[in-house]
Amino acid sequence: MTAAGAHVDVTISEVGLRDGLQSLASIMPTDAKKTWIDMQAKAGVPELEVGSFVPKKLLPQLADTSDLVAHARCHEKLSVAVIVPNLRGAEAAIDAGVTRMTLPFSVSESHSLANLRRSHEQVLGEVKEIAARLTNLPETDRPAFEVGLSTAFGCTIEGRVSEDDVVRIAEQVVALGVDEVGLSDTSGYADPAAVKRLAQKVWSAVGRDRMHGIHLHNTRGQGLANALAALDVGLDTIDSSLGGIGGCPFAPGASGNIVTEDLVFMLEAMGVRTGIDLDALLEVRTFVQDALPSEQLYGFVCEAGLPKGFRDARE
Repeated sequence: MTAAGAHVDVTISEVGLRDGLQSLASIMPTDAKKTWIDMQAKAGVPELEVGSFVPKKLLPQLADTSDLVAHARCHEKLSVAVIVPNLRGAEAAIDAGVTRMTLPFSVSESHSLANLRRSHEQVLGEVKEIAARLTNLPETDRPAFEVGLSTAFGCTIEGRVSEDDVVRIAEQVVALGVDEVGLSDTSGYADPAAVKRLAQKVWSAVGRDRMHGIHLHNTRGQGLANALAALDVGLDTIDSSLGGIGGCPFAPGASGNIVTEDLVFMLEAMGVRTGIDLDALLEVRTFVQDALPSEQLYGFVCEAGLPKGFRDARE
């Protein structure tokens, strides 16, 4: 997640290559992923989360992350993001030359143990080590370091998650030296009121400059409503996935990211600039569907088409 640039009102961070592919049985060929990256960059998507530096045996769908980072870096204006679970993953991300890396910190400790095989105390130790490692790098070689506050709104294992716990962990990781935190509705528990309330609580604790973005799932059909609530309260970066593919394989029932095409349509129709060419984005969707013929993609804009006389925010 990254703060929106001056030329757009909101930054869309495309996570389909990571959060989308990690939950599918199909393994997309690396060359197809590179074409996906090229087409997304051409369409004007400002940030791509291209993979995750986790052991190949855990997520073979993401085994080519280093190769994809190198390819994505050829696009000068593209922010290249990855997920890292620990210091080892962060070292690999630094070596690959990423723009941004996010460590997912599950507020639900049960989910943390299932997802990262780490307790809260252990994850805090990893965060501290990564932050210390980054301080030793020249500023030009230092990727932005974010902690994603996963299961911030609820957990399929534990159920309700305390907002006070979300705030407490945000304060802890900021004190350890992370650049920013992000809210993550890993399990699709969020609602618009909760999005606004929790964002304001975290800002009150760590400052508005320490949180820009949110990762939302559409598990219960609240994705676009929650995205609109996030924008209304002042968040300026939203994660989404082409075709709505994705979910967390370590959180039972956590399915469905926001559909990038539908999100971009909603924002552009409202006059909110994303910098993304919607026609070109729909062409990317066609390519991805052809590359994943056995997988289901979701969304409404692709089915209905753009309405007659539609003008995006640039017009």
